[in-house]
Amino acid sequence: MLSHRIAALAAPLALAAACRAPAPTADAPPGADRASARQPRAELAAALAADLEAVRHPSDGGGRAWLEAASPAVVSSPGRWTIRYQAGPLGIDAGGSVFLQVSPFWGWSTPQTVRPEALGYTEVTTAAAGLELEAQTLDEQLLGIRVGPRRMEAGEELRIVYGAGPGARADRFAEGDSRFWIAVDGDGDGVRKLLADSPGVAVAPGPPARLALTLPSAARPGEPVRVTVAVLDARGNAGVLFAGEVRFAGTVDDEPLAPAALPAALRLAAADAGRKTIAWTPPGEGVVRLAASVDDLTVESNPLQVAAAAGRILWGDLQNHSSFSDGSATPEEHFLYARDVAALDLYALTDHDHWGMLFLDQQPAMWQHVRELTRRFHEPGRFVTLLGFEWTNWVYGHRHVLYFEDDEGEDRVGIVSSVDPATDEPRELWAALAGRKALTIAHHTAGGPIATDWTIAPDPRFEPVTEIVSVHGSSEAPDSPGLIHQPVPGNFVRDALARGYRLGFLGSSDGHDGHPGLAHLASPSGGLAAILAEEATRGAVYEALMARHVYATNGPRIVLRASFGGHRIGAEVELGGGGGPVPGIPADTLVVQAIAPGEIERLDVVRSGQVEGFLCEGRRRCSLSVALTELRAGEYVYVRLVQTDGGAAWTSPFYFVD
Repeated sequence: MLSHRIAALAAPLALAAACRAPAPTADAPPGADRASARQPRAELAAALAADLEAVRHPSDGGGRAWLEAASPAVVSSPGRWTIRYQAGPLGIDAGGSVFLQVSPFWGWSTPQTVRPEALGYTEVTTAAAGLELEAQTLDEQLLGIRVGPRRMEAGEELRIVYGAGPGARADRFAEGDSRFWIAVDGDGDGVRKLLADSPGVAVAPGPPARLALTLPSAARPGEPVRVTVAVLDARGNAGVLFAGEVRFAGTVDDEPLAPAALPAALRLAAADAGRKTIAWTPPGEGVVRLAASVDDLTVESNPLQVAAAAGRILWGDLQNHSSFSDGSATPEEHFLYARDVAALDLYALTDHDHWGMLFLDQQPAMWQHVRELTRRFHEPGRFVTLLGFEWTNWVYGHRHVLYFEDDEGEDRVGIVSSVDPATDEPRELWAALAGRKALTIAHHTAGGPIATDWTIAPDPRFEPVTEIVSVHGSSEAPDSPGLIHQPVPGNFVRDALARGYRLGFLGSSDGHDGHPGLAHLASPSGGLAAILAEEATRGAVYEALMARHVYATNGPRIVLRASFGGHRIGAEVELGGGGGPVPGIPADTLVVQAIAPGEIERLDVVRSGQVEGFLCEGRRRCSLSVALTELRAGEYVYVRLVQTDGGAAWTSPFYFVD
């Protein structure tokens, strides 16, 4: 049997169990209490710290590995992969081990050695005389191979056939470099080290199964807009093998558009990988909806509001994880999907500082690669990119950090590690960011995988907004649609507002599937940030976030506009000031306009925790005008939209002050 110590120390590398969270459900039971909800994560933080302090023998991580034979990898399909490992100059002592860690996050079969008829069956052999190998499954996707009864000498090899029976199932998400991670404990003390150059395979998408059609949400009359078409597989993976014609239909204010007013039929060649963006000028004013058809696939776009006074809405996904931490797809594939498939205006890749297989805070080359991609893809006016990372603290909660400086000098924008004793508490994080144009955003604040410690007040210099919804679900309140899993009573965003914190609301996916902007295609929930800014620049986005001129959705591109007495979303409204800032608008009136891709069930007005619902009877356009009287300093008001299909949006609150 492999030693208990080896099995016990599997956690720092086999992170899947802690990373995966239950699917969000609307009826998820409330957590027992805050302390019990946090205790397992405090143990995890201690395990990560212990791994940092562990002394690694020079033979740990020695040797090299390569693919000898490989089946084509296709999402969720079986294949067979043969990996050869050759011991390094120091060899491996008797009692030492080699480990195969298949990408532990998104669906690869667990290597196993006891059921030849089952998926994941793995054979381990060696031609070295007198060397015996004992293979055992230690955790999900993790196989340990103990060496004995003699040491494995330099240059000796072992052969691993993963999927030797009916095959091993590949990842359910497409990616260009899914790694078969090899680690070595050379001296048998239970501490191991990864081979950074472990072999990998490209995982291809499945067949065409769905369409995405994306328009901007607002445009001026006569202004050209971008129309983005993407042919995807069933899970939203891009890069499918497709060639064919895309045909368009559409309406303006629910009346059919004349054929001459529609975009011309679009031809997708195989080289387009199923995606293309074209320019089109919508006719006249009104709410435009396009439909695209390819063979037997049809999809309707999000609504586009064409009006002279329509304020622009920039759509962003500000939290995503690639194969550089615990997600699928390479960093470059993330940027390409965000720009060319999801048609985002704003994107940030925020891989974990200290979570995944290789840790970003210990890999300068990986961080530099992210910096270079962020710089290369940044195109003000079209596609704004922000450099970022996640401060993955398992005691105080997770926050992602975004840099807005165009000067990305090494001395100004680095990783602030959540496992460094000098920066492992939120106030220390903010102190480390002093002098930088940066923001931090707390996420999944009400529950799984770790709730935010709201006893520490957000620093308004760096944290004016909070992520209210993501793939984990909504952290708004117990009555929220799509509630977060494992919610902690008293820890919702509405509870934070009751503490007096003034926070804007935004969504982001916290996506790990390589589909920024469209994570809701493969998850029960998603998240998008709607930024109310006229210019697609880092400066304009920063100003909008600082002013809380933002709103959130759980994936759909819902147009949700609100004002109170002429004040914009997120404003601090002075009481007793007479008329509003806009002449002719009563100072006590909340005005709401909603245009949704789906049927709107209701608009909820949330006033200091009290909810009043207004039914929209399934219409896709709904407006509201409500007088709010007897407002007191310290109160807040925001609007929540709920579609009949579960799509939702939340405005940032209006805050009332003397």
